[in-house]
Amino acid sequence: MALTTEKKTGILSKFGRTPTDTGSPEVQIALLSERITGLGDHFSTHKSDHASRRGLVKMVNQRRKLLDYLKSTEPTKYQEVVERLGLRR
Repeated sequence: MALTTEKKTGILSKFGRTPTDTGSPEVQIALLSERITGLGDHFSTHKSDHASRRGLVKMVNQRRKLLDYLKSTEPTKYQEVVERLGLRR
C-alpha cells in the first residue's frame, strides 16, 4: 500500500515545480491520488478491512482540501492537475 521510492520519484519529476519539490499542492495531490488508487485495488480483495477504509476517507478529504486550495490560489494549475490525473471535477 505504501508507495515505493521509484514511484514517488516519478511523481515528483512529473508534478514538482523543482526536482526536490515535495511540498507543493500539485505534488501532494498526485501522491495522495496514487495512494488512493492503490487502496481501491486493496479493497477489491479485502472487503472487510474497515480500518484501512477509514484511512482512505481521510486521504480523500485531504486531497479535496488541497484541490480547493489550489483552485482558489492558482486556477490554471488546478485545471492542469485535474486533467493530468484524470479526476472527476
